[in-house]
Order: sequence, then structure tokens, then C-alpha cells
Amino acid sequence: MDSKEQLNLVKRIKAISETGLVYATDLYARERYEELKQISLKLMAYMADSPIEVLQDFFMPEEDYPTPKVDVRGFVLNDRDEILMAKESIDCKWTIPGGWADIGNTPSEIANKEIEEETGIKTEVVRLLAVYDKQVHPHPPEPYYIYKLIFLCRITGGGLKAGFDMLGADFFPLDNLPELSEDRILESQLKHLFQLTKASESEVYFD
Repeated sequence: MDSKEQLNLVKRIKAISETGLVYATDLYARERYEELKQISLKLMAYMADSPIEVLQDFFMPEEDYPTPKVDVRGFVLNDRDEILMAKESIDCKWTIPGGWADIGNTPSEIANKEIEEETGIKTEVVRLLAVYDKQVHPHPPEPYYIYKLIFLCRITGGGLKAGFDMLGADFFPLDNLPELSEDRILESQLKHLFQLTKASESEVYFD
């Protein structure tokens, strides 16, 4: 069993403990679920080589049934079939624009908003390209369990301008990509998304 599988098992233990804390009314059961949660955090801290206090501060207390987080991103091509990308300030690497889903906005609204905020390009959503379960793809390990919604978007206006929390914005050909922020996007996914945009049928990939 590799480290990614181990981390996914620890995440599962944490999710089970949090589900128990949401629904359990018996004091003894709650104590056991809380103990299970602390064990999962200790295991995460050991695997991440970080103090457990950091992880305790990192996770918000669950008040409802724990579910995956949702990452929404836009795949945008210019008239030369170059991919719109933004340079992250966190790791100084590149990704297609996007971010966490916001409560109160539809997925397509989030995609358009993130693209404009991060790159200055105005877009409209054409269709959903893919729903990636991040744990199925070779991203670096992380605490959250994440679904990624990737929309094909069409340019409607604006101009390249890096957002306030981005270091750059530009278009890149598929055969000459910059260093990628693999926490957010993989080269294999970019190639797959490009293929989906060129498919004769409006196929939506899932998982």
C-alpha cells in the first residue's frame, strides 16, 4: 500500500468519526468518535510531518455530514488552440483558472468569475467537460477529498491581466506548457480536456 492509499484510508477514518459526531447522541459513542478523530489527525500529522496543532487549526469543525470539497475550473482556448492559464502565487506554478465552489453561485457562474478574476478574460460557459475525483488521479497527497468540475468556456471579451492573487496570466500551446501546479491540474488532464473539446460528441468524462 503506497502513501496515497494510506492517506485516503486516514481521511476515510476522519470522515466516519465526523459523521458519528454529527449524529451520535450517546455520550459514550461521542467520546469514541472524538477519540477516533484525534487518532486520524495524529496519523495525518505523522504522514505530513507537521505538528498536530497545525492540522487541528486547518480543519473546521464538522457540523453536518462530511462531504467532498468542490473545485471549479474553466478550460479556455484562444483561436490558436492555446490554453488560458494563471500563475499561482502560492507555488509560482501554472494552472487553468478556478477555485473552491462558493455558496450562492452556480458552478458555471463560479467558472466565469474565477477566470475573469484570475486572468482578466471574460467568458461564457459552453458545456461541462469533466468531473474528476482528485484521488483517482496522481495529484500530490492532501488532507481534503476533492471533486473537480471542469467547464469548457468561450472568450467573450476582456484582456490578459493577472488577478491580485496571481503572478501572471497567459496562453500556452499544449506542446509547450509551463511548469504546472500539480495540486490543481496535471498535464495528463490538460491533454484529456483538449481531446474532449475536439470530440465530435459532447462527451462528459467522470471520475
